[in-house]
Amino acid sequence: MARITLSHLAHSYMANPRGEQDFALKEMDHVWDDGGAYALLGASGCGKTTLLNIISGLLRPSQGRVLFGERDVTDAATAERNIAQVFQFPVVYDTMTVRDNLAFPLRNRGLGAAYVAQRVQTIARMIGMEAELGRKARGLTADAKQKISLGRGMVREDVNAILFDEPLTVIDPHMKWELRTQLKALHRQFGHTMIYVTHDQTEALTFADKVVVMHEGRVVQTGTPEELFERPSHTFVGYFIGSPGMNLLDAKVEGSQAVVEGVPVQLGAQYGRPEGRVQIGVRPEFVRLTRDEGLPVRITRIEDVGRHRIARAEFFGREINAILAEDAHVPADASRLAFDPNHTLVYANDWRVQPHPGTEGRAA
Repeated sequence: MARITLSHLAHSYMANPRGEQDFALKEMDHVWDDGGAYALLGASGCGKTTLLNIISGLLRPSQGRVLFGERDVTDAATAERNIAQVFQFPVVYDTMTVRDNLAFPLRNRGLGAAYVAQRVQTIARMIGMEAELGRKARGLTADAKQKISLGRGMVREDVNAILFDEPLTVIDPHMKWELRTQLKALHRQFGHTMIYVTHDQTEALTFADKVVVMHEGRVVQTGTPEELFERPSHTFVGYFIGSPGMNLLDAKVEGSQAVVEGVPVQLGAQYGRPEGRVQIGVRPEFVRLTRDEGLPVRITRIEDVGRHRIARAEFFGREINAILAEDAHVPADASRLAFDPNHTLVYANDWRVQPHPGTEGRAA
């Protein structure tokens, strides 16, 4: 296992990049702690797979260094980095049995037959393929082949890190949940450094201890699922995480008050006078329907999604969402939305504005 450090790392697929806009990965410094379980989350095309391929050695960065512990591995081949990687689509040996596919990485290292048999049995049980150990991979479904690929990535106990590139894409929904649970258990048991690339927030938030959110080639926030939900550092994090995502409204902010389309909105801290494109952000969980306070809106519909309901409202052509308890009473004449001041955040040019020290949590 190893601590992985990315130092002044950036990458462009162009031979002569002329500016930041030509880089698929903007310059970053980042540390993956030894033994951590991370998810690398972002929309398609944000740079997740590029970053993973640089860590694994499949791609050399245009600039910067990759260190495993104190060792600079920027120019080291994948085989020298002692990692396991599981790709989005199954990579298996069709002419081998399931057992031999799982055993291949261990036999390649000359490990004893008894250990190999025991380890293969353990992994086969984890991926639910004990009954198929004697079958050739050729006749199996894509779903089953991906489970083999996943198992082969996890069969070694001596790796520096295990890298997963959207590994559950072809797995059925029930098995996805089961395998994520097993991956968590494996991490707790063996403490491998795990980096799991996904565009699915549910996968990221249920698998990882820390989530690294990427947007347009940048890491915009690293934090626990709770931190990403409570205090998004960037508007993309607020919008991308949550269902529905954060409500974002252009505003003028002065001190502890925002003004949105002429309507004052109380904030829970002092923010001075931020400049640039200023917005306030509040998650639907912290919005409530009222008769006489908040933003005047038109309620367009109420959606029942099981454990709660979602009120969809229109405000000057923009949709604002509020999450209501399943049994919450919705007044027939409700025509306003009020925001919880202590959960209403301020953003300038998409980045969160820090409140003045000592003022947070005190609506004034």
